[in-house]
Amino acid sequence: MTGSAPRPFSRRLRAVLSWLHLWVGLSVGVVFALVAITGTVLVFHTDLLRLQHPQLAQHAAVADGRVLAGLVERWRPEGLRSLDLPHDDLPVWQGYFEDGHRAYFAPEDGALLLYRSHEDDVLMWLHDWHTHLLGGETGEEVLGVFGWIALGLIVTGLYLWWPRRGQWLAHLKMHSGPPVRRWLSWHRSSGALLFPLLLLATLTGVGMVYSKGFQAVLVGAFGGDTVKPPKLAGEGTVDWPQVLRQADGALPRARLSRVSVPKSDDGVVSLRARADGEWHPVGRSTIAIAKAGSGVLQVNDATANKLGMRMSQAIFPLHVGAVGGSVMKWATAVVGLLPMFLLVTGFLFWRRRRGRR
Repeated sequence: MTGSAPRPFSRRLRAVLSWLHLWVGLSVGVVFALVAITGTVLVFHTDLLRLQHPQLAQHAAVADGRVLAGLVERWRPEGLRSLDLPHDDLPVWQGYFEDGHRAYFAPEDGALLLYRSHEDDVLMWLHDWHTHLLGGETGEEVLGVFGWIALGLIVTGLYLWWPRRGQWLAHLKMHSGPPVRRWLSWHRSSGALLFPLLLLATLTGVGMVYSKGFQAVLVGAFGGDTVKPPKLAGEGTVDWPQVLRQADGALPRARLSRVSVPKSDDGVVSLRARADGEWHPVGRSTIAIAKAGSGVLQVNDATANKLGMRMSQAIFPLHVGAVGGSVMKWATAVVGLLPMFLLVTGFLFWRRRRGRR
């Protein structure tokens, strides 16, 4: 009945959840806030990279197979495992190496323009913290646990804020004083107003840590198949100009985005492409070409996948704000600041309330 006093069990549950929300938030919330705030910076990773190194943007975005051949020959012994093709946002070859560092090469002649690693580049360091807590696979596992705890904080926060009928506007109001009321109202109202975006960012972050499990659940519930690349033995060098030409024509209305460097005894070259309608910045469509350039072996258009697989492949672009243009990009950046705001206002509320006792 509306307006009746809460039952004893409800009061006890609320007291327990309020205590847990406060102390877990003031402890684990510190890590959650620091991870989230680095996410705000990383939303603009490419923009900041171009700002830091303007020489990267001073090229025409041309993917020449002959330059690619030279890059693979020169850098594969150094651990080169894949390359992003030049495109409008970053018109250079971006190489990914087995030890985690990246290198950038001129599209005209393959000259080395920039070398980056988490040890000497701020953005790479922030990326390593955001995805692995600077601790490799162990750090990623710990991050996953923190992610589940953060989801618990978000859900309990919503429960503790949830107003009775007719009191919605009153519960969303941010008060200027007294201090205890101010910090509590700012904490609750900001969390409630941005709850959907905060939940989305946190849930997709957890989904990236446990990507295989999330994909299995989504595919099992909504359908989809995992496409495995074909296996083919093959020695010798790759005819890279021919491979790029064949891959470019294999999937109409798609942009080739990334090429994997095959091992010496692997007869297949795997490429990624972004088809029209895909959210992922690199694309999840795949093309497999015979190493010698003799033909297309497999084409997978990600936009034709069943719902479960498409939902799984949407986790990353939703997390990084790659969906919805600049509005969603900025909204994702703002939400990354919210956990720090909630941590500070929660701490100030606790300190003020303690001071009044």
